[in-house]
Amino acid sequence: MSIEEQFLFSQGITSYNLLSSEKLNKSFFAPRERFAHKGNFGHSLLIAGSYGKAGAAILATKACLRVGCGLISVHIPKKLYSILQVSVPEAMVLLDKNEEIFSSNEDLEKYDAIAVGPGLDTKPESLIALESLLKENTKPIIIDADGLNLLAKIPNFIELLNNNTILTPHPKEFERLFGKMAYNEKINLMKNLSKERGVNILLKGGVSAIACNNGEIFYNVIGNPGMATAGSGDVLTGIILGILSQGFSTSDSLKLGVYLHALSGDLAKEELGEKSIIATDLINYLPKAICKL
Repeated sequence: MSIEEQFLFSQGITSYNLLSSEKLNKSFFAPRERFAHKGNFGHSLLIAGSYGKAGAAILATKACLRVGCGLISVHIPKKLYSILQVSVPEAMVLLDKNEEIFSSNEDLEKYDAIAVGPGLDTKPESLIALESLLKENTKPIIIDADGLNLLAKIPNFIELLNNNTILTPHPKEFERLFGKMAYNEKINLMKNLSKERGVNILLKGGVSAIACNNGEIFYNVIGNPGMATAGSGDVLTGIILGILSQGFSTSDSLKLGVYLHALSGDLAKEELGEKSIIATDLINYLPKAICKL
């Protein structure tokens, strides 16, 4: 029994389904048609960043592009314009009406998938904008980081989530959303919510638990502690967004994203060691992870 399986057993999880490369949608790795163009590979909308947290938007954007998304538009506060344009010249930039925070929304029609949250901050204006976004959105959406912290402030927030939603909380964010509970209680709640509401939930950690929108639970046991570093979650959000925008289901995108993210971390560890890994390394090793699979 591996140390990860020992952890699950210690938390009262005696029956489990481990995420493996065999359980991924392999069509993601198929060669592209010779005359394909960028419009064939999805248009992502990323709503991210606040003054002082431009890095989160940059990391998520780069990761999204690195997994093959055709186009990405990034909605950021006005003050982040120059740094985003210089850091990721491949991205298109959309400016919020606010200088420093997220406070307004885009027309969502032309996008294939949306992610909201990395580096967003939790100001009242952002709360209003997020609630408005969720009320009008019908597209697949990932809510992460400060997007989750804002979501937790909305009464009956679960009613605003469509059945193409992915929530990606770490343990503290999960607690803000759903309250304190034992690990096996978290898993049961995730399973029930996924079946009843069609929401996919990723509980991040050393062993990440994935609740797919059919109620299936998978546990990811690859990856390493070197990935516990600033910006790692932003990279994961970008990876999932890039896959989701290419037309894969929310459940397949979540499983593929988690596995590729963890495999990139393990490949980085082989060459850099655990202590030296930074979030940018996870993006740099994504091509090797994709080729390996």
